[in-house]
Amino acid sequence: MISQRREPWLQPHERFAELLLAVLSGLRPVHSMLGQTIGEAYDQLVHLAPTTPLRARNTTPVIRTCRGFHPRPGVVEAWASIAAGDRVRAMAFRLEQGPDLRWRCAAIEVASRRPRG
Repeated sequence: MISQRREPWLQPHERFAELLLAVLSGLRPVHSMLGQTIGEAYDQLVHLAPTTPLRARNTTPVIRTCRGFHPRPGVVEAWASIAAGDRVRAMAFRLEQGPDLRWRCAAIEVASRRPRG
């Protein structure tokens, strides 16, 4: 189940993965991310949310794995593996820390795992 509360032990990329998954799976409205996005990220969410494969019927998607990489201070490039029923999807996103020290999502992409063979 997707956690809606802030867990103090979560890293910023783990917390954002939960928030983004809630929006992309239809559990939260896109406008809930208005103050937590910068640049084109909000527009990307508006475009992705209605059509994302994370809106699977009769399943609640869950984050299997979430990892982050810090290419420089104040930036996290992250990816998450998401299970929805028998499907696995990939979500990648970029976080940037502002002068107010708050993390905001700057970009997001969602892809499906392609079958082998």
